[in-house]
Amino acid sequence: MENIKAVIFDLDNTLLDRMSTFRDFVNSFVNTYFQHVEEIEDIVHRIVELDEDGYKDKNKLFAELLEELPWLVKPDITDLLNYYSAQYSTNALFMEHAAETIQYVRQKYKVGLITNGRNMIQYGKIDQLGIRNDFDFIIVSEEAGIKKPNIKIFQMAYEKIELKPEECVYIGDHPINDIEGAGKAGMNTIWIEVNQPWKHEITIRPQHTIKHLRELLEIL
Repeated sequence: MENIKAVIFDLDNTLLDRMSTFRDFVNSFVNTYFQHVEEIEDIVHRIVELDEDGYKDKNKLFAELLEELPWLVKPDITDLLNYYSAQYSTNALFMEHAAETIQYVRQKYKVGLITNGRNMIQYGKIDQLGIRNDFDFIIVSEEAGIKKPNIKIFQMAYEKIELKPEECVYIGDHPINDIEGAGKAGMNTIWIEVNQPWKHEITIRPQHTIKHLRELLEIL
């Protein structure tokens, strides 16, 4: 990709293996609250299903869990939200080849990160992975006051590093939040195909589509 001076990543399902991270959290959650249940796999499966790959509001998720699951003693929703805040990030796991890809990209480009979510959760995951200092900038939607796909969060990114949007490439898994958002902001885009299906109504098309981060080594 000619004239590219910065590579900007999404976090969840791009650098962080969100599915494995959440499933590990759910296992610890179930082992904490459902020791009275012999077969827990159905509970684990249901929580993962209701979570909708992380896109469901956690207040709504835990409210649904309080209604559906076989609690011995039903806790307060605040207790569950506090447990999530304290424990979820400690389960953070890299996507395959993420660590070496970041190091490879850093040798050639400015590197950034834009992620939707709460500061405590997103920075908690970043710190658990040990990558906070690997980026020239990090933008979390809560502190930015706007979130993807709003083009202003992408504009904020390239302005931070004093580049033009066409000098940046954004890599993410969500067709709307990542590819359409960054594309409308004028950035080049690379779609990593993970769990989110392509939306045919999207007019923006990524410059490349990949399934594994190691493919970036041939592109960048």
